[in-house]
Amino acid sequence: MESNSLIDSLKIMKKFKLLFLLVLITAFAIVVLQNQTVWEVRFLWMEGELPAIIMLFLTLTVGFISGIIVSLLAKRNKKPKT
Repeated sequence: MESNSLIDSLKIMKKFKLLFLLVLITAFAIVVLQNQTVWEVRFLWMEGELPAIIMLFLTLTVGFISGIIVSLLAKRNKKPKT
């Protein structure tokens, strides 16, 4: 009886993951289709043009990496309780 419950739970989880993946792919496609314009970018001494989707991806990546670094530094500086 217990194994059937576990198998059912795994099937539900598999369907949920598939649905989540489809929603994620759809959202990504919408973002790509809406951001096909070219943006003028000026950073320090550099100047150029980038498609909006690349600029969004770069800012997302920089933010994500910054968050990971801050999180790791905060964990490292945490003093152990004695």
